[in-house]
Amino acid sequence: MNRLTTSQGGFDLARFPEHPRDPFRAWDAADEYLLRQLEGIEGAEPVDLSGAVVVVGDRWGALTTVLAGHRPVQITDSYLAQRATLANLVRNGADPDTVRLLSPRDTPPERIDVLLVRVPKSLALLEDQLHRLAPAVHVGTVVIGTGMVKEIHTSTLKLFERIIGPTRTSLAVKKARLIFCTPDPALARTLSPWPHRYDLPDGIGAVSGRTVVNHAGIFCAERLDIGTRFFLNHLPERSGRDRIVDLGCGNGVVGTSAALANPEATVTFIDESYQAVASAEATFRANLGTDAEADFVVGDGMADVPPGSVDLVLNNPPFHSHLATTDATARTMFHGARTALRQGGELWVVGNRHLGYHTQLRRTFGNCTTVAGDPKFVVLRAVKR
Repeated sequence: MNRLTTSQGGFDLARFPEHPRDPFRAWDAADEYLLRQLEGIEGAEPVDLSGAVVVVGDRWGALTTVLAGHRPVQITDSYLAQRATLANLVRNGADPDTVRLLSPRDTPPERIDVLLVRVPKSLALLEDQLHRLAPAVHVGTVVIGTGMVKEIHTSTLKLFERIIGPTRTSLAVKKARLIFCTPDPALARTLSPWPHRYDLPDGIGAVSGRTVVNHAGIFCAERLDIGTRFFLNHLPERSGRDRIVDLGCGNGVVGTSAALANPEATVTFIDESYQAVASAEATFRANLGTDAEADFVVGDGMADVPPGSVDLVLNNPPFHSHLATTDATARTMFHGARTALRQGGELWVVGNRHLGYHTQLRRTFGNCTTVAGDPKFVVLRAVKR
């Protein structure tokens, strides 16, 4: 936990789930820059926050916590960000009921007077969010984006310009930058181009030639990524009434492949991204129909899966948390999988060879075997003894 100091006071903030040895803070220079702008930088007038305030993409709730007294609406695709926000509000004595938490799947507010956007890593997610929020802004809406310099590109500014109105940027401070956008009511309102669909190639097992549905923000939403392709070619061949979990499901192509290969199995798709779980459900339904049984869960990994209830976990763990490279998510997933698996249950993992997941799996399960590998990727299998 670290303390963020602002003109409004000090705030103790942490990420979620909170790890005592986590070296990363729950905010960065981009958040600090935006908060200073709202307060009035170098003699400028503070931003009037008495109207409807919407905070988009707040990564760990720092912005929302500091602004809690203005009863903001937070919109984030991350379940973990929502949990962090709630925990940080309580930690700092704010009433969680003063903040309205929404996902991109929810209906946005009808009117926005101040729109604060933490620029996401995914340009597609930003595009979709701006399309959804544009009808709610008006000529007097204050629109400010923020991000680290490496996160803000010409394409980022063009999206604000095309969807909201004239856009300019600030000078860089501590490698962070602000985006100022003036709403233009005369802009033609268009619909978001998302979700995208594409057909899978042949030669990748049960999902060959099938349709994949991708909502904005999903990893490799335009094409099948090479790691998943490698995994699909080496999934376990099983039959019977297995309980299977596609952990960190993304667009659900791995779990859908398992369901097609074993019609008797029940598959649970889990991701901390609302957009991912919506994509997984759309992909599953497009290929197995509306009556096929499956569960779709937005949550913190395997935290809500009953212990000893799962036969097989399929996992392609992420190794980035925003701009930071970390194996913390993978470790949490591996431990959660072990708890959820029955005796004899299996965890199958695909990852870049250099990440060395075999070491962590041996520590967690006491065993790990290599199913397949090439110069870049490896598929690993661990069994709960």
